[in-house]
Amino acid sequence: MPFINSKISVKITEDQERQLKEKLGKAIEIIPGKSESWLMTGFEDGYHLYFRGDNSQPTAFVEVMVFGSANPSAFDKLTGEITKIFGEVLGIAGDHIYVKYTPADNWGWNGSNF
Repeated sequence: MPFINSKISVKITEDQERQLKEKLGKAIEIIPGKSESWLMTGFEDGYHLYFRGDNSQPTAFVEVMVFGSANPSAFDKLTGEITKIFGEVLGIAGDHIYVKYTPADNWGWNGSNF
């Protein structure tokens, strides 16, 4: 039950959104027990992001929420993959991407909690 939400300072095309969705769907498998079949993604493009007091460079804030406990080594690998994906698809430099992880013990779906 992962959710990846992205706040992106640039506008993205439908094709770029599709590429991001597909690549993130594969990347989530880096976290043991997670797959695209349960992944939800969201993209907020044209978001007003300032990094180091400046908004002239493409920037992204990516939040990864997962059901279960933290897995620091998997999160580290996923950060590398997310950085690569956003660089390839949107041309955002790795030093302009933050990735936040939020593990959750309680996650609801279909009227009840896991």
